[in-house]
Amino acid sequence: MNITPSTFADINTIFELYDAATVYQKSVNNKSWSRFESALIEREISENRHFKIMEDDIMACSVVITLKDPVIGKGSAIDKAIYLHRIATHLNFRGRSYLKKIVEWCIAYGKQRQIEYIRMDTHSGNDGLNTHYIRSGFTYKRI
Repeated sequence: MNITPSTFADINTIFELYDAATVYQKSVNNKSWSRFESALIEREISENRHFKIMEDDIMACSVVITLKDPVIGKGSAIDKAIYLHRIATHLNFRGRSYLKKIVEWCIAYGKQRQIEYIRMDTHSGNDGLNTHYIRSGFTYKRI
């Protein structure tokens, strides 16, 4: 399993993951992603911030990172962090601990850049997902 940069050729598959994730979100919670603009995904890819996990020829998971996020980082004295966004796992690959693998990858990525922290967020009231994040090593901070 490798985490590699997404490419422009991956955009349709990325949207398939997002669409499936949105359907799943609606089935377990009353909050879900809105449709993302293609230009956003293209920008993230061109900025080398959009990544994928492939299992054979199938995109099993995707994740976006940024090194600044004024909303998640608000009120924090810590400047340097990796912020995870839009982790989307193919439904056939759920339960394979991709979040833990993404965190391990972020730790190595961060060490190369002298970054010690990884942050993420989710919709408020999403207790199931928050519990999953906590079990994966994150500390719950606030709504």
